[in-house]
Amino acid sequence: MKTPGRGKPYTVRDLAEASGVSRSQVGRLHSGDLDHLDVIDAHAIAEALGVGVLVLFMPPSSPKQGHPDIEATPTRRST
Repeated sequence: MKTPGRGKPYTVRDLAEASGVSRSQVGRLHSGDLDHLDVIDAHAIAEALGVGVLVLFMPPSSPKQGHPDIEATPTRRST
């Protein structure tokens, strides 16, 4: 996982232990297999990462970091 707000990189296991959220749930969130989160778990993960809870739900800042179905660079059509 990327470095959270406190500057310490986390593994799924580390984040699960720090937040009290199950390792399977954190792993499914990380992989994108889970698209929702209980508000209590969201607050626990945000606190463990050292960020505000709204940061967890912010859209990516660029298409490259977004959904895999969104192209980062538009393709050109040949004429």
